[in-house]
Amino acid sequence: MSAKTTLPPPPEVELERYELRETPRYRFAFDRRGFLQSLGGGIAILLAARSALPAAAQAAQESGQAFERHPIPQAIDAWLHIAPSGAVTVFTGKVEVGQNIRTSLSQAVADELRVPMSAVTMVMGDTARVPFDMGTFGSRTTPQMGTELRRASAAARNVLLNLAAKRWGCGCDVLHAAGGAVHDPAKHRSLTYGELAQGELLAETIPAHEPTTPAAEWTVAGAPAPKVNGRDFVTGKHRYTPDLKLPGMLYGKVVRPSAFGATLVAADVSAVQAMPGVHVIRDGDFLGVAAPDLLTAERAAAAVKATWHAQPQISNAGLFGFLTAHARPGREGGVHSSEGDVAAALAAAPHRVEATYHIAYIQHCPLEPRAALAVWNGGRLTVWTGTQRPFGVQEQLAQAFRMPEADVRVLMPDTGSAYGGKHTGECAVEAARLARGAGKPVHLLWTREEEFTWAYFRPAGVIEIKAGVNPDGRLAAWEMHNYNSGPAALNTMYTVPHKLEEFHPVPNAPLRQGSYRSLAACANHFARESHMDDLAHAVGLDPLDFRLKNCAHPRLHDVYLAAAKQFNWQGRRKRPRHGFGLAGGIEKGGHVAACAEVRVEPDGEVRILRVVEAFDCGAIVNPNGLRNQIAGGLTMGIGGALYEAIEFADGKILNPTFARYRVPRFRDQPQIDVVLVNRKDEPSFGAGETPIVGLAPAVGNAIFDAIALRRRDLPMAPGGKLPLTA
Repeated sequence: MSAKTTLPPPPEVELERYELRETPRYRFAFDRRGFLQSLGGGIAILLAARSALPAAAQAAQESGQAFERHPIPQAIDAWLHIAPSGAVTVFTGKVEVGQNIRTSLSQAVADELRVPMSAVTMVMGDTARVPFDMGTFGSRTTPQMGTELRRASAAARNVLLNLAAKRWGCGCDVLHAAGGAVHDPAKHRSLTYGELAQGELLAETIPAHEPTTPAAEWTVAGAPAPKVNGRDFVTGKHRYTPDLKLPGMLYGKVVRPSAFGATLVAADVSAVQAMPGVHVIRDGDFLGVAAPDLLTAERAAAAVKATWHAQPQISNAGLFGFLTAHARPGREGGVHSSEGDVAAALAAAPHRVEATYHIAYIQHCPLEPRAALAVWNGGRLTVWTGTQRPFGVQEQLAQAFRMPEADVRVLMPDTGSAYGGKHTGECAVEAARLARGAGKPVHLLWTREEEFTWAYFRPAGVIEIKAGVNPDGRLAAWEMHNYNSGPAALNTMYTVPHKLEEFHPVPNAPLRQGSYRSLAACANHFARESHMDDLAHAVGLDPLDFRLKNCAHPRLHDVYLAAAKQFNWQGRRKRPRHGFGLAGGIEKGGHVAACAEVRVEPDGEVRILRVVEAFDCGAIVNPNGLRNQIAGGLTMGIGGALYEAIEFADGKILNPTFARYRVPRFRDQPQIDVVLVNRKDEPSFGAGETPIVGLAPAVGNAIFDAIALRRRDLPMAPGGKLPLTA
């Protein structure tokens, strides 16, 4: 077989975002019940018609359940408003979850509109005020929303130039905008944006192809900028969802099932009904309480005597066998691509390596567990909650209560991290059901145990790779199969003439699973880059030289060289139980290479001493923010690489607390050196996900270099120690 066959590429929303395709978790018993004027005077820049948007931006509006019902509005929602005071307000459905996107988006607007950043206020994640947005995930905010806000700002600048030209009776070509004003240098006159907006009520639609400022000419963007409202976060002034309070508010608790999928058989609530001020709410399998204070709510939930029916379920011991046994072929709902004749090429290759890699379920571990505050006002519902998808949560609430989405408002206070784990609105739905039953506002805060148990997990997976290499060090054949974990970064970035790559989905996986930072790119990079290291050793080549020999991507080639130079890869010196490893990859428009140095103690403890990572995501908007993103991704990656794994049996999570679930600690933090490769000739891409993918394989390769032990399972050191006898 020599023909090339390629099935359609995965959809804009990656297949392993399973949580976006779930059926509603709750569906409760049936119970019924002028935009521009709201902005006031000034200049409003509206959304373009759908057909006028770039194809990528159009595709990015489609995601998950029923998103096809949300085309970009033609002229009903504003991106940007300039008030008569000169204040600039920007409206976006993107949200701030610690990635500092408020700052970089403000930089883009300020840069294009020629105003200081202090003049820009961002309204984010309020479904009653911002245009529809599918959510904050997939590293799309910078390439998609940053681009759209630049277009909106450029359109606003042109409106202002035209207003000034009209007032002065001159051509726009002699005017320029700077410092929040339009200037006529020849006649030494200026008008501020506020003066131009006085008495005006203009609503302009963004032109189809509004030109924007090239990266080489940026002045505000491209330079380091302090975090907007950073002092509020440092001093504790900022209020997260758990901090919110309303007059007369009650505190909620949900009585949880005895196991995953359990159904409620009976509930004795007599003890709870005797507690003053406590409300008991039951609706099908949903059972909860609301009380005047949190302690009483906890006591009331504990006093409910519930009987549940649960089915037998598998445990960790049978996980990987279950995944391979129940997987569908890649051509049936998964991903399949092939080129050349892999079987013949493998048979002919003088050096072959075959291996299987296992990826454990892990938790997102956000600092802030899920929380929501819900209030009903007649037939309308308002919910404050920490979520990456305000409009997705709005849709879930409308489904759960059988009400129009227009009657549901979701507000997202900046929230304490998410990592792909806060796409769904179960906590918001639960708070709303308790509030409706109690007839008062209800605040619901999940415990850490609830977060670890009832949220979704990063998918577990099995990855099988067969590869062959020629004597000259060039790849001859590559075959890779991913079971369940996902297809993100499945396709190799190395040149190989014969290859087969497949993702095999697993229906009804043992645990609820969904998005995680970088999706399956962490798993697929770990397996591929570990395998590349074994192939390099098989032909006696330096791991860096082997990768460069097989790399046809100039930008990946450059980040490898940049990381190696900063790390002094060629000058590394071998010491007992010390090892060096590297890995790289391409994902979501980012090009990354990481080098790591580790020390393996005699008892198996792994100490990551140093990590150097070079990253190219195109034109850099905020160098400070980017460095923080990369360092944060590397730190987070330590847990998945070495320690983190969910233990489960009989439908229960066995390690649902930080005391029993190992995450990186301060003592685990290595020296991190970030190398930014600023490509002003390339579009800007997001950096929230890709930087994490190089850490695990680089560390795994360094462990092999240190003690000749190849670990093919994530985590590599469960319980904090390498299994040295493996």
